[in-house]
Amino acid sequence: MPQIRELASGLRFPEGPVVLPDGSLVVVEIARGTLTHIGKDGKLTVVASPGGGPNGAAIGPDGRIYVTNNGGSFTWHDVGGLTVPGPTPPDHRGGRIERIDLDTGKVEVLYDACDGRLLTGPNDLVFDSTGGFWFTDHGRTRERERDRTGVYYAKADGSSIREVLFPLDAPNGVGLSPDQRRVYVAETHTGRVWAWDVPKPGEATRTAGFGPAGGTLLTGLAGFQLFDSLAVDGAGFVCVATLVHGGITTISPDGAQVEHVPLPDPLVTNLCFGGPGLRTAYVTLSGTGKLVSMEWPRPGLQLAY
Repeated sequence: MPQIRELASGLRFPEGPVVLPDGSLVVVEIARGTLTHIGKDGKLTVVASPGGGPNGAAIGPDGRIYVTNNGGSFTWHDVGGLTVPGPTPPDHRGGRIERIDLDTGKVEVLYDACDGRLLTGPNDLVFDSTGGFWFTDHGRTRERERDRTGVYYAKADGSSIREVLFPLDAPNGVGLSPDQRRVYVAETHTGRVWAWDVPKPGEATRTAGFGPAGGTLLTGLAGFQLFDSLAVDGAGFVCVATLVHGGITTISPDGAQVEHVPLPDPLVTNLCFGGPGLRTAYVTLSGTGKLVSMEWPRPGLQLAY
């Protein structure tokens, strides 16, 4: 197990870590319904309380934080001292994409539907250099059924949204290759990562094979392991937060190398890169409510914003 440094604790299922220009961080707390700032001294400050289930976060071209909010699509349970998400509550109505001003805490809803269909459970997002962003809709799980959902592409100014990939099984993490010519999506329940070529921003090339939504399989995990959110590092390795077998699964761009970095929580949900040379990985350990950091073997990828 790598040497880790605990930066914050007492968080309510943290996700979506983002490194700010001054080296401090923000995370979403899904079970608390907040966007929370973590100072370099470890002090926690609530930036905004959008409610629902803020699930992923990213800095947009205007410097504000864009949040995929699942609308409260999980119930919450204590399982052996861990905070664990459960089935969708019966009063859940859908999710949304929000924009949050870090200075004022103002929350704006950019999108809550696409082509007349309500967004169900937006989960993770990544911006490209043109100011658009890809995001996944994880859907919701009820007692005897689960949604089929997909991946969307939208503009940060609120002017357009469209469904690009459908159907997928609980799409969760989403990321772009360093040249932005490939988009990666992790499916939670199947433990698979799929890839599509991106001929131009917001478009994906489907293959003629059997992959869902025309995707090409990058990797699939053996045994009982589930995938959550992801980040791509500077060498193009897809780094996926892994549930049950808690840690980070790293996958080379050709899928030939797959390694596991273990971490002390079965519910590792997300990561981002920062620090000098982008050599620090910041990881959310959601079951135990912690944010930790560790040295990464390769430089991280500089994000669009």
